[in-house]
Amino acid sequence: MALEQLKAEVCAAVDRMRDELIRVSRAIHARPELAFQEVEAARLLTEALRAAGLSVEQPAYGLETAFVARFGAEGEPAVALLAEYDALPEIGHACGHNLIATAALGAGLALAELGERLPAHIHVLGTPAEEKGAGKELLAQGGAFEGIDAAMMVHPSGVNLISMPCIAVAEVDVVFEGRAAHASAMPERGINALDAMMIAYQSIAALRQHIRVTERIHGIITDGGRAPNIVPERAAGTFYVRARNADELAPLKERVAACFRAGAEATGARLALAWSPADYLELRDATPLAEAYQRNAERLGREFFPIDKLPAGIQGSTDMGNVSHRVPSIHPMIAAAPPHVLVHNAEFAHYAGSPSGDAAAIDGAKALAMTALDFACDADLRQRTRAVFERVNGRFET
Repeated sequence: MALEQLKAEVCAAVDRMRDELIRVSRAIHARPELAFQEVEAARLLTEALRAAGLSVEQPAYGLETAFVARFGAEGEPAVALLAEYDALPEIGHACGHNLIATAALGAGLALAELGERLPAHIHVLGTPAEEKGAGKELLAQGGAFEGIDAAMMVHPSGVNLISMPCIAVAEVDVVFEGRAAHASAMPERGINALDAMMIAYQSIAALRQHIRVTERIHGIITDGGRAPNIVPERAAGTFYVRARNADELAPLKERVAACFRAGAEATGARLALAWSPADYLELRDATPLAEAYQRNAERLGREFFPIDKLPAGIQGSTDMGNVSHRVPSIHPMIAAAPPHVLVHNAEFAHYAGSPSGDAAAIDGAKALAMTALDFACDADLRQRTRAVFERVNGRFET
């Protein structure tokens, strides 16, 4: 059957299931769950897949809230549709992961309706812990992307973009241990852990003046003591260190660690640094596949903002970057809110549960499904996608 006919069918299928998809999206939005705790979101998504007659594996690849549904013809191009569904502390789905999950769900269900006519082997993959914990890296280590020819997802934003500018990031938890004492009666007996943290914090503030424009360091103090008349015996914080790629991230991590060591050395406090087990790597787009996505989204009436016109410094990080180092991947952005509303704030969370968010999830599902069909049906697209991937990645070289 002609590719255009298949595309028309999957779009019609998404339209037929629109109410159910929006129900799932709104339900996930109404009950935000943090990384590795996405029990209800995983239940909603897997129930929808099973209701369509698909077999679902959960837990998957060693993670309790991960899942995978596989269908289609073995031996055909293997495409992974990635769902994210964790939320942020206090501000819920301010990154719109309920929409990411719904777009992947809708695309998968629409493709499944093609039955034996589906020219692909589809994996709908539930990926926990994007906001914290590098869930996709853990899934990759568990074998989730073995045999996958392309991986794709779509992320909500304030504008439509062919890709999300993404850099590498490392997370570190910091603890200083000092010694408590009465702050007025006998301060000389104390070792002030908060002083150690503040010295380190100010050292990082000075370091920020001498790093590249592609680098960022930011963090919060999560524990600064118990009472103002007690010398703080413990101080703790969490910090993110970002750089353009993994090669530039490694030396910056060491410079940041030196700032924390300086706080310990100056005060006598003991320092414990715990870097996250896996860094988030920079995103490497499979450009031909991303261009196919853009053409499909434009068919739906989406207008794209030129990525080279974005203001300098607009960049984030995602564990989809880790996937893109292993298989050809795309991570386009779809407008779910007005352009002035940025992700990771409460206003964006509102739009993620609004009619504009619903429209983004539905269009995202259609565009992903059509792009999967393009990849499956067009050998030249697959070849060009693979060539770009190999040229950019080589043997995991940066």
